Amino acid sequence: MEIIVRLDVMLALRKMRSRELAERVGITEQNISLLKSGKVKGIRFETLAKICEALDCQPGDLLEAAPTEVAG
Repeated sequence: MEIIVRLDVMLALRKMRSRELAERVGITEQNISLLKSGKVKGIRFETLAKICEALDCQPGDLLEAAPTEVAG
């Protein structure tokens, strides 16, 4: 199983830029970029809650579990 981050989709739906989200959440725009690309090992629940509040969404709107493809 892998976790897919759909933050870019929610930003587009809310017509919000990464910079604005970063300011509202209190983290750097670079960290937003890392989250969007899925290049993070984890996220604090506090940060996730702030992102959900800023985007008026649920954690499940941002994160999706998908089966990992097995190379055969």
